Amino acid sequence: MDTTARDRVAQLDFWSSDVKIRPLGGGITNTNFTVEDRGRRFVARVGEDIPVHGVMRFNEIAAARAAHAAGISPEIVHSAEGVFVMRFIEGQSLTEEAVRNEKNLKRILHLIQTCHRELPKHFEGPALAFWPFHVCRNYIRIAKKGRSRRIDILPRFSEINEALEEAVGDVKLVFGHNDLLAANFMDDGKRLWLLDWDYAGYNAALFDLANLASNNAFTAEQEERLLEAYYQAPVTEARRFRFDAMKCVSLLRETLWSIVSEIHSTLDFDYIGYTEKNLARFEKAYELFRQNG
Repeated sequence: MDTTARDRVAQLDFWSSDVKIRPLGGGITNTNFTVEDRGRRFVARVGEDIPVHGVMRFNEIAAARAAHAAGISPEIVHSAEGVFVMRFIEGQSLTEEAVRNEKNLKRILHLIQTCHRELPKHFEGPALAFWPFHVCRNYIRIAKKGRSRRIDILPRFSEINEALEEAVGDVKLVFGHNDLLAANFMDDGKRLWLLDWDYAGYNAALFDLANLASNNAFTAEQEERLLEAYYQAPVTEARRFRFDAMKCVSLLRETLWSIVSEIHSTLDFDYIGYTEKNLARFEKAYELFRQNG
């Protein structure tokens, strides 16, 4: 357990008693704890700004508060430097298989649509943008400077990133979550919640859809139904082409995120294994994109 992080949580002036603090596993960016205070349960999330990943806590907290106001995320009840506290939700994080379940997909689509359409109405203060092609360019620079073990593939990644950005073309901005991993959805038995707003910001709607599909190994048929349901229209060849390009950059970004984390993260997580898993997914998606393009 990270005792320094635990001590920071214990010393918050929000608590009304001597609290019981337990580590909460699963985080690959932050250190999380469950906290019991006079019979009430909370989650405390500890993490400073992470410039190499573009994570700024003011933006994460503002997005999480807007998401709560929109009815899709737990309430933040306290924040301090490098830590915030939200209400505990009793439930289970989804798996990739659960995300692909048709019943869950309908509920997930509602969360995404609410994020895109309703969060800007509640978001207070300055907001970040999340343009995945810029993110990839920056990761490549950081990985080169850090003498990444995969420095050999970075020039190719740079060329692919530029080509994918051109393929996507002009976009209409929405407010995106931008990190739709299975673990960021929680089922409390009655409804789904969307968690972890570290990378939230203005982006193309198509990225969240592609990110959901690529992170959770959707079939082509599931992708088709997702696009039709979101846009309420048949999928055109042009939209499918742009979606496939976004899938590729989603997986490229996840691969590069892990490559950079190998260098800079101090959390106990198998980033090398995560890099290789996402690299394999990226190469498969990019080969299909080239064949179909």
